[in-house]
Amino acid sequence: MVGAVVLVVVMIAEKRFHKSSPLTAEEKEKVLPDKQFEADTGQAAASDAKAMSEGILPAGLRRELLPKHVALIADGNRRWAKGKGMPSILGYGAGARSLLKFADLCCNWGIEVLTVFVFSTENWVRPRYEVDFLMEVIQKHIFEEGLENFMRKGILVSVIGDPSKLPTSLQKWMTKTAEATKNNSRLHFILAINYSGREDIVQACQSISRKVMGNLIKVQDIDETIFSQELKTNCTEFPCPDLLIRTSGEQRISNFLMWQLAYTEVYFDECLWPDFGEKEFVKALLSFQGRQRRYGGQH
Repeated sequence: MVGAVVLVVVMIAEKRFHKSSPLTAEEKEKVLPDKQFEADTGQAAASDAKAMSEGILPAGLRRELLPKHVALIADGNRRWAKGKGMPSILGYGAGARSLLKFADLCCNWGIEVLTVFVFSTENWVRPRYEVDFLMEVIQKHIFEEGLENFMRKGILVSVIGDPSKLPTSLQKWMTKTAEATKNNSRLHFILAINYSGREDIVQACQSISRKVMGNLIKVQDIDETIFSQELKTNCTEFPCPDLLIRTSGEQRISNFLMWQLAYTEVYFDECLWPDFGEKEFVKALLSFQGRQRRYGGQH
């Protein structure tokens, strides 16, 4: 914690959340502002252009060996906040800022697709006040505050998952952002919100079944290519990630991109997500570049 003002904000938030009550609008504005984020994580906010070395790869990275598609499970936001003596849900704000910075790094270094597991269908079992707060963080920090940066950096934003259960205001911002960025092409930033890998496979099977019943395709014509085209990741040219990164020491894929991760290289890091910065990302990419991808072969 830095500064008396931050301490007061945390005390207020903690008092309110012990009552299972959301923060007021004034309190939300004070939750992890950019300066506190920089002090707590040692990272600059994504909006700080000076923190980025656009187009210049860190030492050791080879452009031709970079993954085209990186998938991310950004875990550890709540533990990060607890470790700093804050109510656990305040970690989401720091996590969102780290995510925008991470997307900037992908864009700057020439990675073509970034898919992030933002909110799973299983996350609805969390306390209502926590889910509501997380939805507001997603809308405010990723969409509202991120849109200008997406346009400036040429980032295309897509959302996969079932939007029907999401707050109406968030749905509107998702649509607005997708429409505004549709002609961007430097990085395809895919946000999996209310997403389930298993449900993605089920809906693909249902879609193919309807096409068979409608005589649009024949059963014998169904193959992996046709099936992949029915998955939610059909929005990108490279639907299968080359590298999956999961932070906070957890070592599972948690129902994320179940079909698409078949031959993905997996990298687990003990670092809690808000602290996962450029140095940690470079380490993950160096690990990826040192691997020999066999796709079932022997050599």
